[in-house]
Amino acid sequence: MEFSPNNSVVKLCIQGMSMEEKGEPKEASRLFLQAWNESTNDFEKFIAAYYVARHQDNVLDKLKWLETALQFALTINDDSVRAAFPSLYSNIAECYEELNDLDNAKRNHELAASFTDDPSDTGPFYHGTRADLQVGDLLTPGGSSNYQSDLIMNHIYFTALVNGAGLAAALAKGDGPERVYIVEPTGHFEHDPNVTNKKFPGNPTRSYRSQAALKIVGEVTDWIRQTPEELQKWRDKLANVQGEIIN
Repeated sequence: MEFSPNNSVVKLCIQGMSMEEKGEPKEASRLFLQAWNESTNDFEKFIAAYYVARHQDNVLDKLKWLETALQFALTINDDSVRAAFPSLYSNIAECYEELNDLDNAKRNHELAASFTDDPSDTGPFYHGTRADLQVGDLLTPGGSSNYQSDLIMNHIYFTALVNGAGLAAALAKGDGPERVYIVEPTGHFEHDPNVTNKKFPGNPTRSYRSQAALKIVGEVTDWIRQTPEELQKWRDKLANVQGEIIN
């Protein structure tokens, strides 16, 4: 399943996080439980269980929900969730430590340490922009951020979700038409730290960055466009994260 901010379960989790930020944990917990009850697939259940877990006062209940989230993540086992495994195993290990079950704590700490930070995603990858480019052109770091004009980017960003690239194109600076290019990394790349294990566990938007160039190998024209109202909401959100971009 492709991550979408318009998914009803994702929306409930976003509302729950908003309640957390407002200091209303009971309402947040209620929304996360509602998200769990309305989940219809493994990805939705993984996300909802992850958030339900952190509102448990009892360590056994927290462990139960963390292990539930882990089991759904293991069932999915794709590039959207793998980055969440280290933190899930670490949190489970901490629960076992509280329960004085040191063998299980040690086993889960070892499992957490067994994962590397390198993405396993093989694409295809996309980059959204308003620039008029050609197949064979190289996209390189060093340009200004689309979201913070005084920030020079040390990395070039891309995603494996075409709709995510389409959103980036719609939000990009310039007056040109929205363009989504198929790209190939020419060097090492890493998970985008601005989104990975931030609000959502793992890297559900399959977003990455590289200090090496991206080579344009094609272009797509078919992706889900945001409505003007949805785009304005994104612009409002971006206006409130000035200075928080990890580059």
